[in-house]
Amino acid sequence: MLNRSGITSTNYGNVKQILANVDLQASVGCIVDDAIVATADANGKKIAKAGTPIVVNFANLQAPAVAPTEASGNNPAVPANAVLLHDVDVTKGDANGTALYFGVVNINRLDTDVQAKVTAGVNTIGAVTFIKA
Repeated sequence: MLNRSGITSTNYGNVKQILANVDLQASVGCIVDDAIVATADANGKKIAKAGTPIVVNFANLQAPAVAPTEASGNNPAVPANAVLLHDVDVTKGDANGTALYFGVVNINRLDTDVQAKVTAGVNTIGAVTFIKA
């Protein structure tokens, strides 16, 4: 038996499926910046939720995906070009995730706070379409 400090055991439930059509999608592995989640929840966890809009540098997938920004002063807006396909725990720093850059997401399957960040319509974030099914 391996016994090292820092090793934890965690039980997870089922993975939340946000796709309206699982066959029609394209995604890529990415690193999720822990700054995407500002504060921890009641359990002390920082969870970047499925459906959260992100900015992925497709020219360098080793660069952490960050939150989109709005224009301010001389800085132009940096719009989202993908969304997180699954929840990502960034409590202990940057973590691996999956960036959905093409597909159809069912808004009704997103958490309420994530629903407020997206709009129903065709290709509203990159090539990701959001519908209420």
